[in-house]
Amino acid sequence: MRVFITDALAIDLDSEQWICTGCDAELGSARENYKKGLRVRPRDPREIHAPIIDPDRYEFTFAPDPEWVRIVEYYCPHCARQIEAEYLPPGHPPAHDIDFDLDALKAQWADREPLAEPALGPEFVAPPHHHKKGGG
Repeated sequence: MRVFITDALAIDLDSEQWICTGCDAELGSARENYKKGLRVRPRDPREIHAPIIDPDRYEFTFAPDPEWVRIVEYYCPHCARQIEAEYLPPGHPPAHDIDFDLDALKAQWADREPLAEPALGPEFVAPPHHHKKGGG
């Protein structure tokens, strides 16, 4: 039985493997950090959060300092679906952010019907975004 953990990740309880929901590829043991089986792309945080004031005139531009933080994106190595992104101090290992007791999860799902797709909450409406790229 497959249990959806996020919209991009599932666990196959029979094989105890992480599964990419984009291509159904096995990503590694569900008893380990799913990030071990993913492709990693480190990003300069200024690519994501551009300075909002002129970096030639000001030392602090409201953009994250790459000396203090990095953005790490994780992708499925088979279909390139983005699985996760996280902000970490430089040199920090990947965060172990999902850790299940697989035996308890198997017991919990033993009498349930499998789901065909992830069960999501009510429709989310993002609040309006007020930042202007480049500080204009």
